[in-house]
Amino acid sequence: MIACARMYAINATVAAAWGELLEWVVARAGVSCEVIDYPAPLPVSALWSRPDLGCAFMCGYPLTRADSHPVVLAAPIPSPARYHGKPKYWSDLIVRADASFTRIEDTFGTRFAFTTDESQSGYQGPRSLLAPYAKARSGALFSATVGPLFTPRGIVEAIIAGDADIGPLDSYVHDLLRQHEPALASRLRVVATTLPTPIPPLVAAAGTDDAAVAALRASLLEVSAVDSLKTVRTALLLQGFAPATAADYDVLTENAHEADGLGYARIT
Repeated sequence: MIACARMYAINATVAAAWGELLEWVVARAGVSCEVIDYPAPLPVSALWSRPDLGCAFMCGYPLTRADSHPVVLAAPIPSPARYHGKPKYWSDLIVRADASFTRIEDTFGTRFAFTTDESQSGYQGPRSLLAPYAKARSGALFSATVGPLFTPRGIVEAIIAGDADIGPLDSYVHDLLRQHEPALASRLRVVATTLPTPIPPLVAAAGTDDAAVAALRASLLEVSAVDSLKTVRTALLLQGFAPATAADYDVLTENAHEADGLGYARIT
């Protein structure tokens, strides 16, 4: 099997910390599982469909729509106070720090950047936030959409370069940027946030051996209490992991259907 932290391996330093943590998890679980790098632009959809997937982050929205549901192992609990010790996250709607916008309404008529339309934080969560505004205005909110940009860093780079005016940034990614790349993060400003939803979990492929699943899940749930992992947890802004099930993510498709019902099938 393989283990991978692609979604939250935002740079080499953070990727190394995730690698150390996942090596501990698989060793503690006593399973044969290779920790791999899987950097952008390699497609995450191909990673998520691998039959040897043992322990990898997966976005919750495609998880709910997968033909063969991966097995949810556990969900991370970010350590910053704004998460209140829960396995939740949201999208920060970001603009350049020197932009004149102060509210989400100020950005209407500008260019909206997105990762992919299969992403909860990079598209679907913002679509739910924006749907009532579009309904009230009986039309498009933005002059153009910029994407797919595939990764949160793509959103950041497009906004800083002036190729887009506003876009969503996974809140956990945002906090990792603030810790590890403060100069970059200081060039961004938040004008709105989406509602909290369950954070992307670590999953194994459908059909993974039950004993391996149980061992990996138990190992993940131990992370918060292991003294030797304190430095890694600090680097990852990670309190630990919480139990999670696939059903926890059904709310994401429910929210998407509500946006559909408001006539906002796509961000425009």
